[in-house]
Amino acid sequence: MIKVYCYERCTTCKKALKWLDDHGVVYESVDIKTEHPDEKTIRELHFKSGLPLKRFFNTSGLLYKSLELSKKLPSMPEDEQYRLLASDGMLVKRPLVVTPDSVLVGFKEPEWQVLLKK
Repeated sequence: MIKVYCYERCTTCKKALKWLDDHGVVYESVDIKTEHPDEKTIRELHFKSGLPLKRFFNTSGLLYKSLELSKKLPSMPEDEQYRLLASDGMLVKRPLVVTPDSVLVGFKEPEWQVLLKK
């Protein structure tokens, strides 16, 4: 089963869920604000994705900006970044899609076409 962490007020999430529905993709939607991934899960998703950890941060979010993370992340140890991501779902880039084989961060239709529309 595909799990999609999203936020109901996020327009990108709305577009992504519509895309999934339009393409007949069966998924479980999880509210990232109230049921955000814990530190262990973030670590596993990061490893599974093969992406830089920075890609998991919602760099356009108010919390990211108020914490001035653009200045702090480059020198922040990975362990601390994992703890930070796990502390508040609004810090996590969304939608965050977890399949049995892959992890997608954000909505990039070409990537979604390749990995989800089989």
